[in-house]
Amino acid sequence: MSRVGRVERVTKETSVLVEIDLDGSGKVDVSTGVGFYDHMLDQLGRHGLFDLTVKTEGDLHIDSHHTIEDSALALGAAFKQALGDKVGIYRFGNCTVPLDESLAQVTVDLSGRPYLVHTEPEKMAPMIGEYDTTMTRHILESFVAQAQIALHVHVPYGRNAHHIVECQFKALARALRYASERDPRAAGILPSTKGAL
Repeated sequence: MSRVGRVERVTKETSVLVEIDLDGSGKVDVSTGVGFYDHMLDQLGRHGLFDLTVKTEGDLHIDSHHTIEDSALALGAAFKQALGDKVGIYRFGNCTVPLDESLAQVTVDLSGRPYLVHTEPEKMAPMIGEYDTTMTRHILESFVAQAQIALHVHVPYGRNAHHIVECQFKALARALRYASERDPRAAGILPSTKGAL
């Protein structure tokens, strides 16, 4: 059974199309107009082995906030859609990823309940190209709200802003991959004692 999500989100600020195939091979086609964000979404698809398309046109003449936020909201909604009934998945996933001097630890529960815990070094460069580094937390908040998952992201140390952000996306990709994969021992079983996720 196909596990594909497709979401179109159109407002006065942005027009977003997201398609995701959870059982893909990591093929990515992303264009948001924010170069570093495109690079991070590429990490998400490639390391999660998700086929991912994100096409966003936003009000970049103002700044990148709406473009980044609305892309993350649509991505979360598409991910939730692709998960379907969640029968037979692992549900939980975690991954620790180093990137040179930085380290990210990510744990996810595809619980149906949105919750985010996020820590990263406070002192880092405010911008990476056109990407405001304070947006990383907001991306995760937006994704979690729509995907309805519990997500814990912890970066205990790092110096380079590029590395600090990128290792978070790589670890998130792997954690989501592990959590959303089908468990061969749990075919037909919903991984919840309450009978709902």
